[in-house]
Amino acid sequence: MAIGDDDLENRVSAKHHHHRGIGSKGGDRTGFGPPPRPAPLVYGGDDALLSSSPQWTSWLVPMFVVANVIVFVVTMFVNNCPAHYHGPNRRCVATFLGRLSFEPLRNNPLFGPSSRTLEKLGSLEWDKVVEKHEGWRLLTCIWLHAGVIHLAANMLSLVFIGIRLEQQFGFVRIGVIYLLSGIGGSLLSSLFIRNSISVGASGALFGLLGSMLSELLTNWTIYSNKIAALLTLLFVIAINLAIGILPHVDNFAHVGGFLTGFLLGFVLLARPQFKWLARENMPQGRRLTSKYKPYQYLLWLLSLALLVLGFVMALVLLFKGEDGNDHCRWCRYLRCIPTSRWSCDDV
Repeated sequence: MAIGDDDLENRVSAKHHHHRGIGSKGGDRTGFGPPPRPAPLVYGGDDALLSSSPQWTSWLVPMFVVANVIVFVVTMFVNNCPAHYHGPNRRCVATFLGRLSFEPLRNNPLFGPSSRTLEKLGSLEWDKVVEKHEGWRLLTCIWLHAGVIHLAANMLSLVFIGIRLEQQFGFVRIGVIYLLSGIGGSLLSSLFIRNSISVGASGALFGLLGSMLSELLTNWTIYSNKIAALLTLLFVIAINLAIGILPHVDNFAHVGGFLTGFLLGFVLLARPQFKWLARENMPQGRRLTSKYKPYQYLLWLLSLALLVLGFVMALVLLFKGEDGNDHCRWCRYLRCIPTSRWSCDDV
C-alpha cells in the first residue's frame, strides 16, 4: 500500500471467504486399516476423516492478532494527534480518546496515525531499506497498520484462515509460512515501489491463502470433492488479487506473499500416505517403504529450490539498488490498471 504525504493508503487485503466441502476418501480399501481416526480434515467438510494425528490447539494465530492490536495501540500513542493538530479546521477524530485519537480523515480516511509515525516505527520504505541499510523494515512493516479499518480487515481474515490451518498443521509450520510470506511480500514490494511507504499484514495473509492452494494440490489424492474445492479456492484468490489492482493498494506485497506461501505449502504441508499411517496394521509384505508419494517429493524439492533462489535473487537485486520495473515493464499493471475513473500516474 502506498502512503503519501497527505493521504494514507493501506495495504488492505480483501476479506477472505471461508469455504468448506473438501472431504477425504472414506477408508483403506485393502481392509488393513487402523482404528477409526478422530481428526477432521482441514477446510471442514462434513465427510472429512483424515490422518490419525490429533488436532492442534490454535494459540499462535490468536497471539498474532493480539500482537497486532497492541502494536496499533502503541502506534496511536506515539502518534499523539492532539499534540500536532490544533484549530477548528484541523481537528483529530474521536478526540475523547485523548492521545489515542485519530488523524483528520482528509489525511487518513482509515482512522489511524500519520505517515510520519509509521515511518518512525518501521514501515517499508525503499530508501531506508537500501540506502540506510535498515533491512529490519522488511519484517516490522507487517506488524503495522494504517488504521482501524485496515487492522480489522486483516485480523478478521487472519482469524478465519489462520486458526483452521494452525489446528491442522501446528503452530510451527503456520508461523513459518506467515512470517516468511510477509517478508516475501515486503521484498517484492520493495523491488517495484520506491516513492511511497507500505504497511500491513496482507502479504502474510496471502501467503496463508497460497499455502492452502498448494496443500490441496500436494495432497490431491486424499480429497473426494477436490475439483469443487480447487475452483472455489481459485475464485477467492482471483477476487482478492483483482482488488489489488485498484490505486493505492500494494498488490506487489500480495503477489509476493502469495508466491512465497504457495511454495512453502509444498515444502511444509504435505501429508503422508494413508497406508504409511496404517503400516503397523498391515502384513509385513504389504507395508510401504515411502512416507510420501513420489510426486510429493518432487514438488518438495522443486519448491524449496525455487524458494531459496527467489529469496536470494530478490535480496541481491534489492540491495544492489535495482528497480524491478526496469526488468519487467508490464509488472506495473499488477499494482494499478488505469481506467476512465482513475489514473495510475501518481501510484
